[in-house]
Amino acid sequence: MARAQTAFLSRSDVPDRAALQKAIDALKLKLVLDDGYVPFESSGYLPCTLDGEDAGFTIRFGDVDTGTKSAALAEALGGRDVAVDFKWSGDVREQVSAMGVCAALAGSFGAVVHDPDKDVILDAAKLHARAKAGLEEL
Repeated sequence: MARAQTAFLSRSDVPDRAALQKAIDALKLKLVLDDGYVPFESSGYLPCTLDGEDAGFTIRFGDVDTGTKSAALAEALGGRDVAVDFKWSGDVREQVSAMGVCAALAGSFGAVVHDPDKDVILDAAKLHARAKAGLEEL
């Protein structure tokens, strides 16, 4: 069963790989992004290494479509104009990888992260806690 969430950022705040990796390292999740991560160009499966083993998730960059968002999300977006979609399977390593990257985006780059299934906004602390909880399952 696929899982998904979207991180919304201002175009000027979308980090390059080095900056994003630095923010991920600060979370102490032992997560390393593949060198193939390129803002606005990466599309499809993005491999990662989680605690020395293969992991990853699907990533897609796009423009924000405010017409299909809930009122609460539309208000929270402010001027954010980039949507970064994350999808992963039921594999815990994929989930931890996606949660870790989203936690870094929310905590260090001002992203608003939205869970479309529950229509809730997830802050950096909650995303980090979910990533750490997933690590405990491994």
